[in-house]
Amino acid sequence: MKIKWNGHASFTITASDGTVIITDPYEPGAFGGGIAYGKILDQPDLVTVSHDHADHNYTAGFSGSFEVVRGPGTYRGIEFTAVPTFHDQSGGSERGTNTIFVFEVDGIRICHLGDLGHPLSAEQVGKIGNVDVLLVPIGGFYTIDSGQATDVANALSPSMIIPMHFKTDGCGFPIAKVEAFVKDKPSVRQANTAEIDIDRESLPGTAEVVVLDHAY
Repeated sequence: MKIKWNGHASFTITASDGTVIITDPYEPGAFGGGIAYGKILDQPDLVTVSHDHADHNYTAGFSGSFEVVRGPGTYRGIEFTAVPTFHDQSGGSERGTNTIFVFEVDGIRICHLGDLGHPLSAEQVGKIGNVDVLLVPIGGFYTIDSGQATDVANALSPSMIIPMHFKTDGCGFPIAKVEAFVKDKPSVRQANTAEIDIDRESLPGTAEVVVLDHAY
């Protein structure tokens, strides 16, 4: 499969059979220009939405026929596990709820944490189950920060960790840059590209952090 970081918390995941999944699409220019990433040009078959904020739920930007995934179920032959969480550390009283999605593409289990705002409980870790590729927010302020993201990654033990929701030239939010997360990691790969190919045979044996460039 191919995985491309569009920007913010949005990825385009393309299966070997051509099925296209886009996670948490952002609205270009949302929040007074705080989201400065460009329009996502891919055409999805499925779109996952972790919560209803404009930087994560902009399905209006797509044309054609696609399904929106907001909860558990099987869509286009792909089973999605949905784990309810919160967007803050106050039980949702500050920013509401958040949904973690876990799904399998080409034999690889992907976990997209959305805007997770708190450490995971043992029960939530159990519901998520095995993870090969973890898409984790690291910027802090609105989500878990680099230290909490490290704890979450340690709890889930993925083969590959791809950071998201951090400060770039396309994001004006007051959140941390990726350096805060990767500085103490033993295995970090700067992909120098927005898209990589992944298959089971190429997954690292120990957790590797892969930093992607944003596509838009």
